[in-house]
Amino acid sequence: MNILLVAATKPEIAPLLSKFNYLNDNATIQIGQHQLKVLITGVGMVATAFSLGQHLATQSYDLTINAGIAGSFDFNLALGEVVSVAEDVFAELGAEDGDEHLTLKDMGFGEIVQHPFGGFEYPNLKKAKAITVNQVHGNELSIAKIISRFNPQIESMEGAAFFYACNETSTPCIQIRAISNYVERRNREKWNIGLAVKNLNESIFQLLTNL
Repeated sequence: MNILLVAATKPEIAPLLSKFNYLNDNATIQIGQHQLKVLITGVGMVATAFSLGQHLATQSYDLTINAGIAGSFDFNLALGEVVSVAEDVFAELGAEDGDEHLTLKDMGFGEIVQHPFGGFEYPNLKKAKAITVNQVHGNELSIAKIISRFNPQIESMEGAAFFYACNETSTPCIQIRAISNYVERRNREKWNIGLAVKNLNESIFQLLTNL
């Protein structure tokens, strides 16, 4: 199986790359009978869409994995918990109409909801509903508005763009996220990025070695 591991930043998957002695950015990692390539896209929707779209234009994969951390609106998800994203939404695409937000779909310009292509599932992980944003939330009023509008559990800056690129190229995909913080007024002292990265990498390692 040819597999592509996609991350916005190398630190998010550094423990996994170290475990596989990954030193060359163009290297292929052999895992049993599977071949793994790694793509670091950069942060955000634009970087993800461009980098992944460009890559998938010339390469094909049996499975593409998006690995990263995320903030959680859902306080039932523990810091460090790893989830599989079952639905992701381009939450900001659209227009303002007074106090009302019109989505891209409301305006007749396309779908904002994205789902993983290909039906691949990671057993034993909770499924989560995500939104993808350009600006992560840190204001009580905007948090309340986005919860009212979409009722998301988590947010990232890349997920829906990843799903979009995979769907457009019919590439089987899965998005795995670890909770690094709760979505609230910005307070880095309450975050646990280290635990999220540790658990994320352990989950991806288990996935790759048990395929």
